[in-house]
Amino acid sequence: MTEGLAPEASDSVESWSGKDRGAENFPVGSALIAARLRPHVHAFYGYARNADDIADSAALAPDDKIARLDVMQAVLRGERGGGSPSAAGLRASLAATGITAQHALELLMAFRQDAVKQRYATWDELLEYCRYSAMPVGRHVLDLHGERRDTWVASDALCAALQVLNHLQDCQKDLLQMDRCYLPADLLAAHGVSIGDLRASAASPGLRRVLDALLGQCDALNATARDLPRRVRDRRLRLETAVIVGLAHRLAARLRRFDPLAARVKLTKGDALASVAAALRYLP
Repeated sequence: MTEGLAPEASDSVESWSGKDRGAENFPVGSALIAARLRPHVHAFYGYARNADDIADSAALAPDDKIARLDVMQAVLRGERGGGSPSAAGLRASLAATGITAQHALELLMAFRQDAVKQRYATWDELLEYCRYSAMPVGRHVLDLHGERRDTWVASDALCAALQVLNHLQDCQKDLLQMDRCYLPADLLAAHGVSIGDLRASAASPGLRRVLDALLGQCDALNATARDLPRRVRDRRLRLETAVIVGLAHRLAARLRRFDPLAARVKLTKGDALASVAAALRYLP
């Protein structure tokens, strides 16, 4: 345990970055979600956001990050009373809804990995990271709505696609701010690209090919994700997932068109409106 983080300390290990639900690429517990469930979606997001902020902090050493994430886990499990308000809030949410803590605990596995791992060798290794950093989010929301497990395959694909798309959006920032690169090393080498190419003001032809290859992987994931709204039984969640599927496709298209090194590629209000309009076909 890092100095100052006594086992039963009441001081919070959390340090919010300022990023909130509105900064995400997808809606988080929007008005489409039933009002009775929205606070529980927000509780899970708040927990995930604070854990992510710890893992991404430039001011904390790796062992300090892991110690803080351990405190969050202990609070979530009820093994200590204080130290992580967001974990305590999620613990109360889980108690009220009867949802397993497994999804939340799996997220901590990914954030512990972020604390110590800076590079990824292959696509399969990156996808395994997504298994813990992204897929538990969708699974938790589906469980919260009482959905069947046959929704998990499409949900896992959607969550992984969104995670990788975010890595592509932030590929330069991740390297410059945290010396972290999620682009697979074997893919970089195959196209004659070095990690240093990410420091440039524009993507080189080789790096552009790497980005397009990863977008091809995202296209395959998004193709699987298209099945999610059809499988979701809850009408409101069906609309929410349809909107998110549309946003994932639109973000991938923008990243094919624009250079994330030249400027951050992001969704527009037009993308959001078009995704909502397209989702309306799932109303019946």
